[in-house]
Amino acid sequence: MHTLKLIRPTQEYADQVMAYRQEMLDNGDSLDGCAALEDTNSYAEWADFEGRLRERYGEGYVPSDVYLAVRKSDDRLVGMIDFRRPLTEFLLRFGGNIGYSVRPSERGKGYAGEMLSLLLPKCREEGENRVLLTCDADNEASRRTIIKNGGVLENRVECDAALSRCGMIQRYWITLKP
Repeated sequence: MHTLKLIRPTQEYADQVMAYRQEMLDNGDSLDGCAALEDTNSYAEWADFEGRLRERYGEGYVPSDVYLAVRKSDDRLVGMIDFRRPLTEFLLRFGGNIGYSVRPSERGKGYAGEMLSLLLPKCREEGENRVLLTCDADNEASRRTIIKNGGVLENRVECDAALSRCGMIQRYWITLKP
C-alpha cells in the first residue's frame, strides 16, 4: 500500500514547496525533478515557470510534468519528481526522462522508490514504452532506487563536474509494463 500520493503543484502547497526548496539548498543538494525551483524566489514565480513547462517553455526545454510527492498521513511534501519528454540529445546523454529528489529530513524511508513506482504508470499512459533515468555514479541510494523499479544499466558516461559531483553518470532504462 502506498504511503504517498503524487499531485500536481497547487497554491495549497506553496509554503511547503518553498520550505522544501530552502531545506534542499541549506543541505547543499541539487533540486532534481523540481523544474528549476532553485532559480526562483517565490512560489508564484516558480508555478508560472512550471506551468509553462507543461507545453514547451523555450529553447533547451521539453514538456515536463512536475509532481509533488505528499505523504498521505499528514499531507507533508516529502519529495518532487518530474517526467520530461521527448528526450533531447542532452537528456538522452545526461538527464533522462525522470528526475527526482527527496528532502533531507525524509531520506532513508523508501520514498524515492515509491515516488518512482507511482510515476511509471503515468509515463506509460503518456505513450512511453520505456524511460531513461540517470544518476551520479557515486549515488548508491539512487542507483538502488532505479534498479528496484526495473532499471537496467546501459552505460556510464563521463561528464563535467557541473553535471555530476563525481564526473560520471550512470544511465538506466526501465521498460514500462503494459
